[in-house]
Amino acid sequence: MKRNWELDELIEHFAFLPNEMQQVGNRSGETRLVFFVLFKFFQYEARFPLHKFEVPKVIIQYIAKQIETPAELYAQYDWTGRSITYHRTQIREFFGFREDTMQDAEEMIDWLCKSVLFQDHDFEHLVETVYRRFREMKIVPPTADRIEQLIRTAIHTYEEQFFQATLEKLPVVSLSKLDSLVESIAFLDDDQGGSSGGEGLLSFQELKADPGKPGVESVLKEVSKLRTIRNLELPDDLFRDIPLTVLTKYRQRTATEDLRELRRHPDPIRYTLLASFFWLRSMEITDNLIELLNQIVHRISVRAERKVEKEFLNELRRVSNKYGILFNLAQSAINNPDGIIRDVIYPIVNGQTLRDLIKEFKHYRASLSRENPYHYSGFLWESLSPYGARNIRYLGIPIKQ
Repeated sequence: MKRNWELDELIEHFAFLPNEMQQVGNRSGETRLVFFVLFKFFQYEARFPLHKFEVPKVIIQYIAKQIETPAELYAQYDWTGRSITYHRTQIREFFGFREDTMQDAEEMIDWLCKSVLFQDHDFEHLVETVYRRFREMKIVPPTADRIEQLIRTAIHTYEEQFFQATLEKLPVVSLSKLDSLVESIAFLDDDQGGSSGGEGLLSFQELKADPGKPGVESVLKEVSKLRTIRNLELPDDLFRDIPLTVLTKYRQRTATEDLRELRRHPDPIRYTLLASFFWLRSMEITDNLIELLNQIVHRISVRAERKVEKEFLNELRRVSNKYGILFNLAQSAINNPDGIIRDVIYPIVNGQTLRDLIKEFKHYRASLSRENPYHYSGFLWESLSPYGARNIRYLGIPIKQ
C-alpha cells in the first residue's frame, strides 16, 4: 500500500458507511481502532496487512478521527493475540471471502500457465495479477512468501512445457545446424578471442553486436550475419504466437550466458534458447540493414545536392557583370557604328534595337535607384533580375552604400 494519501482519496476509500459502523459492536479502545483499520485495509486491498506498520499513519489517523479514538492506541494492540484472529474472521465473512487452500494454489498455478505466462513474465506484474485473481475468487490470499513461491512454480512449469513444445517444432536439420554453429563459434571464441576466422566464420560476440557506422563494410558485415542465421533454416512460424516480451527474455538470457553454459543445458532448454536468440536476431539484423541502407542513401543524396549547388554557384561566379558588359557593348556599338561594328554586329542586331536596349537599361537602373536604398557599382543587373538583390553579397559582388 502506498504511503502518501490525499484527503479526497481518504474520503473515497476509508470513510465509513452506517452499515459498516455497526460491525464494531461493543469494542472500545485499541481493539475498536484496530478492528476498523483492519476492516478498511481489507476492503481496499482484499487482504490483511502483513505486519502492524504496513498501514500508513495517515490512514490510522483518519480512521481514529472518525471513531473519536486516539490514534496512539494503535501501537498498543497485541498483533499476535487471539483477538486479531477473531477480527479477521469477522471481516472476512462480512465481505464473503474464505481462506485459501492447497487446491486453490494448484488451480492458480494452472491458470497462470494457461492464461497469463504465455504473454507476460514480469514478476511484479504477475504478483499483481495473482492478488487480483484471488480477489475475484473472493479468497484471502496467502502470505507474500507463498505468493512468490507459487509464481516461481508456475513459471518453471510453463517453461518446461514451452521448451519441450519448441524442441518438437524444430526440424532435425535445424537442430543439426544449431549444434554445428555453436561448436564452430565456441572453437573460434576459444582460439582467437572472439574475432572473425579466416574462413568467414563469425564469433558469438560478432553475432550479438550492433551494426557499426553506416558504410559498405557495415552492410557487408550485417549481410554475413543474416546469411549465417538463415542457414540454420529455422521455421518462420516457430515463435509466431509468442509475444515479443516473453521471447526477448530468452533472447537476453542467451546473449548473457557463456557458450559453455549454454551447451550444458538439457536439449529442450538449449535448443529453445538458441532458436529464440537467432530467430529474433534475424529480424533485428534485417531492420539494421534497412536502416543502414536508408542512411547511406541519405548521405549520397546530401553529397549529390552539395555537389550540384557548388557547380551551380561556380557557374554563376564564372562571368560577373554580364548585363553590364552587354550594356557597354551596346553603348559602344551605337557610339562607333562604323567599320567592323557595322559589318559584324548590325547584320545581327540593328541600331534601333541597340538603342532600345540602352534605353531599357537606363530606365531599369533609374527605377532600382528609387526603390532600393543601396547604389550598385557598375551595371550588376544579372544578379538582380534572376536572383534578387539579396543574393549579391552571397555571389561575392561588391556593394556601395
